[in-house]
Amino acid sequence: MRDYIVRAAAAGAQIRAFACTTKGVTEAARQAHDTSPVVTAALGRLLAAGAMMGSMLKGEEDVLTLQVKGDGPIGGILVTADSKGSVKGYANVPDVILPANQKGKLDVAGAVGRGTLRVIRDMGLKEPYVGQTLLQTSEIAEDLTYYFATSEQVPSSVGLGVLMERDNTVRQAGGFILQLMPFAEEAAVARLEQNLARITSVTALLDAGNTPERMLELLLEGLEPEILETMPTAFSCNCDRKRIEKVLVSLGKEEMKDMIEEGREIEVNCQFCNRHYQFSVEELKKLYHKAG
Repeated sequence: MRDYIVRAAAAGAQIRAFACTTKGVTEAARQAHDTSPVVTAALGRLLAAGAMMGSMLKGEEDVLTLQVKGDGPIGGILVTADSKGSVKGYANVPDVILPANQKGKLDVAGAVGRGTLRVIRDMGLKEPYVGQTLLQTSEIAEDLTYYFATSEQVPSSVGLGVLMERDNTVRQAGGFILQLMPFAEEAAVARLEQNLARITSVTALLDAGNTPERMLELLLEGLEPEILETMPTAFSCNCDRKRIEKVLVSLGKEEMKDMIEEGREIEVNCQFCNRHYQFSVEELKKLYHKAG
């Protein structure tokens, strides 16, 4: 199944809903960063959330950043997404190995630890919008549910999941976000709560062969759901040699001079996609003249 996001409304626009399948996105991130199973699960959950929240952005150039910082061994996770379905991300420590949690599942909460969740929306204004909350469970989905309720005053339900194969590749990944509009009536809220109570997990739904559309049908049963849009989503990094050159130039003449005097080729690594860029001493000398 290809990776894509579905946007829907229900109960006469009292509810807005998003669902996605992101197996390919998560597997691409796993391969790029050689992540361990528990890190793949944590990063994959945040990537699914980023893809859906990115699709909520209005402007072509708008960018969303999700940042999880904790005192667990993973250190932190950073994901960025745009309004067109492109998403990328990385974990500070990609090779964390932990025993399973009490439920016999990957211990994402243990890997993340206690800390904060930041949501940054850069919409081309002077200052980006920044919201921050304390992590509640460090399982990612519940933390985003809490964030929406407290920072944005939007009652929401977020479900995210990553299921691994025995060979540590990604079997399933995806999620949903349901949000109540300010004018939502009690009857719609009650029915939504009933439907949510019947859902075991996102990965169980996906592994049973349910598409994002079908997932929303189940979540919004009895609430007249209407699919508004579908869009592809993919792990995509916009780094290239020219961008890396600009970064080097921005370091300034002093730092570039030190690099040149070392007299050897340097390698610059993109944190998001793990691509490597090499620059010879001659190339550094040319960039030096452009530096301020």
